[in-house]
Amino acid sequence: MSGKLDLYKIFCMVSKNNSFSKAAKDLFMSQSAVSQAIMQLEKELDTRLFYRTTKGVTLTTEGSVLFEYASSALKLIDTGEEKILEFKNLTAGELKIGVGDTISRFFLLPYLEEFHNKYPSIKFTIVNGTTMELCNILKSGGVDIALCNFPIDDDSLGQRPCLEVQDIFVYGEKFDKVLSKPISLDKLVKFPLIFLEQKSVSRRYVEEIMLSKGVKISPEFELGSHDLLLEFAKINLGIACVTKQFAGDYLRKGMLKEVKLKESIPPRNIGVCFLKRVPLSTAATKFVELIE
Repeated sequence: MSGKLDLYKIFCMVSKNNSFSKAAKDLFMSQSAVSQAIMQLEKELDTRLFYRTTKGVTLTTEGSVLFEYASSALKLIDTGEEKILEFKNLTAGELKIGVGDTISRFFLLPYLEEFHNKYPSIKFTIVNGTTMELCNILKSGGVDIALCNFPIDDDSLGQRPCLEVQDIFVYGEKFDKVLSKPISLDKLVKFPLIFLEQKSVSRRYVEEIMLSKGVKISPEFELGSHDLLLEFAKINLGIACVTKQFAGDYLRKGMLKEVKLKESIPPRNIGVCFLKRVPLSTAATKFVELIE
């Protein structure tokens, strides 16, 4: 197809110049090469495209029709190439990011602002969901990258950690006296517990750590929002498992206190996921570099 495209480019240049020699000059080709290309195209189409005269060439009726379509097609190709160049130079394009509400609020927003200031022509599309939902959306092509809770067990996804986070337990004033001293995990589970729903990656991570220590949880409440965990704990409905980095306001203002554990939960990461088999766009690459 690329060879035929070259023939049409030569054909259009000859048509515009009404001359093989002028077209050859513009194309940096020999006149004989231009003449051979037109003869090849006429042979392939089984149609005469030009009338040859001593003063140059003019299009036949068939040639005029072909020129109208070929020149339009070449202009569209040129426009497409210009658009690709704009994408590479980040003067146009779109970046689709999958992210949960909590990570978006406490981690992503400053980077969105910085990226937008650097590349204002790039349009953002933000898709919300849980980590597992976002991974499925990513694999279906719905987003370019996803910001997720790690760890994720999926060999088809590339994963780059961006922020180390710590899972902790917090409580309201009702539990001040009983939780004033360090407590073991097996004693902690005797209190009413507030966790994220079971499909949450961060919930599963903490649950697996506790199970590895022989401690099984049976939450009093299972919620779909990190903010609700904090609010439920604040009104003394139980002890909530939250991400310390996302509970800063509640802890600093004394609305909640952190449980002193005898065995702390190992830290984990929040990071960016992408499909291993699909190269990142220029915009996605620049954004990943920004947040790493």
